[in-house]
Amino acid sequence: MLRSKALNDPRPVEADAASRSSRGFARDLGADRAAARARLRAVARVRRRYGRLFLALPLLLIVVADVLLRGDRLLDLGGKHIASYLGAMVESAALWGLLLFASSSRRGASRWLAALLFVALATLSLGGQLYFHRQYATYLNLDATLFGTSLSASLFGQLRADGENFFRSVLPPLLLAIALVWLGRRIVRPGRTAWARAARLAAPAVVVAAFVLPCSYRTVQASTPDVIYFHAIGGLLKELAGVQTTAQVRPGLRTPPSLPPVTPRPGPRRNVLFILTESVRADATCSARMPVAAGEAPAACPGTPRIDAAVPDRLPLTQMRSNASTTAIGLAVLWSGLQPVATREALHSAPLVFDYAHAAGFDSAYWTSHHMMFANSRLYVQDLPVSHQCGATELDPLADIDLGADDRLLSAHVRSEVLSLREPFLAVAHFGNTHVPYLVDPEDAPFQPALESKAPDDNEAYRNFYRNAVYRQDAAIADLIRFVRSSPVGERTVIVFTSDHGEAFREHGQLGHTGSILDEEIRVPGWVDAPPGTLTAAEEGALRTARDEPVFHTDVAPTLLDLMGLWEEPALAGYRAAMVGHSLLRPSPGPAALALTNCTGIWGCAFKNWGMMRGNMKLESRAWDTAWHCYDVLADPREQRDLGPAACGDLPRLADALYGGPAGSVDVPAHLRDLAAGPRHD
Repeated sequence: MLRSKALNDPRPVEADAASRSSRGFARDLGADRAAARARLRAVARVRRRYGRLFLALPLLLIVVADVLLRGDRLLDLGGKHIASYLGAMVESAALWGLLLFASSSRRGASRWLAALLFVALATLSLGGQLYFHRQYATYLNLDATLFGTSLSASLFGQLRADGENFFRSVLPPLLLAIALVWLGRRIVRPGRTAWARAARLAAPAVVVAAFVLPCSYRTVQASTPDVIYFHAIGGLLKELAGVQTTAQVRPGLRTPPSLPPVTPRPGPRRNVLFILTESVRADATCSARMPVAAGEAPAACPGTPRIDAAVPDRLPLTQMRSNASTTAIGLAVLWSGLQPVATREALHSAPLVFDYAHAAGFDSAYWTSHHMMFANSRLYVQDLPVSHQCGATELDPLADIDLGADDRLLSAHVRSEVLSLREPFLAVAHFGNTHVPYLVDPEDAPFQPALESKAPDDNEAYRNFYRNAVYRQDAAIADLIRFVRSSPVGERTVIVFTSDHGEAFREHGQLGHTGSILDEEIRVPGWVDAPPGTLTAAEEGALRTARDEPVFHTDVAPTLLDLMGLWEEPALAGYRAAMVGHSLLRPSPGPAALALTNCTGIWGCAFKNWGMMRGNMKLESRAWDTAWHCYDVLADPREQRDLGPAACGDLPRLADALYGGPAGSVDVPAHLRDLAAGPRHD
């Protein structure tokens, strides 16, 4: 019975079925776990395989961006430049790959530090280079940062001027860098292997190395943009590790006032073309035509024969002088009419001739072959109210930072645009190939022997090399003059010509410029060429009277304003009062005491040099002088005979009050004390 009952009891059967089901579930679970493990292993294999490729994605994106920006130039790379670019790619791949690898860790505080570095460096280097390339058609490099000197001040100045476009440039790299970190933590997810630990430790070392490793950064720029950027910032940090000096003062962003609309006075209808060149001393060209006997053909001007022939009836200014031998100071003086010792604030807030022209309804242009990366140049001129503007890299993306673009390119560019200006116009064509290291045509170099050597024994040969550069530039400027004179606007266009400063060849020990205010550095060519009917008889008479009188760059802005019919405009009286010069179209009010210096609020001097000049009497001193020197530049044009301070009348007293004494007797001149205590530049 019991047995029958056991047979009839369903529980053992159910238990057995449950046991079988449990064993099946376990088998299925095991199979699922095995499948899951297999899938995980497959995913791990995929991550290992493609995670490494993912780490190369930043380099790929950088190269693609570089190709899109300058693919034509990259295709022209050859030989050592290809090798250089490949080396930069290796450096870039190591930097971004290791940082992204460290950022992709699953846990640990170090991953956040690595992520911060990855995002910040990618945003600054790539976004900054995108913005810089849009501005200059080249990448930010070491030269640009050193000539700008204060990266932070320059950056903030640029943000104030063009912040919207800057943020548009940096936003895509910022978002892309964040996305790469997010994806990396899902794709890469490095483990705790010895290789992974070594990679994390290597990341900081590679970051540091990126700032110190050399790269190809000038002209050809055979490196990726990020590598060029890190090299530039590394060099700047190294430079700034030393003590800052006033030599680091550079131009900044202008903040001119809004001028009221003004109406030019009635008079001859005339356009103004202001041709400005670089480092051309007075004896390298001919302000006046060479004197000849009656009935003889005009003698050729050996230095600039083509300009000489293009403007045979020019009105010369044979005693023209700049108030400094530095381009930045020269431009500020020429265009504002202020003295170089005006405060930095005044030099940055004063209206320039472009602003006056705009207020009077003139069309205007500023074309230059100078490199806008040099010494913050673009900051100073980027907001000029002009309809046409160009710099070196618009003419040639590979332009040298010192030489700028080829002056022949500038001449051709101006010729292509000048006739599109609406009359009346004020246009400035600013040439630059006569700046060190001087651009020479070896096939057309008449001054021999000529050498690039700066050795003292080769001084005259080096001077000939410079003269050949002036000779080469002569053709470019003459082409422009002839084009204007033969064009429909030629008969209504007055041309004004000068150089920003001169160039020394050891006449008093120094070589080049910015080192002194002696005549080899500040006496420059000057002339006005006016077609018949563009000047009144009184204006032409005043210019002829000024032919051999000492005149200065502080007289140029007043003259340009007078040519535009604005010199007597009542609404501009306050600005005119700050100008110390006078219009050369009017009788001279008599010689004024003028400051001469390369140590200013817009440019700091490498070593102190300053003085004053009234008429033909010049007071001068340099860093090693504890007493003033006095020269009569007409009686002693080579400034060989020091007449003693008393011979310069009250100039020593005025100079003592202005500068604190001769250059070698004071630590910091009075007008630079604010710079010594404050920011170096904008």
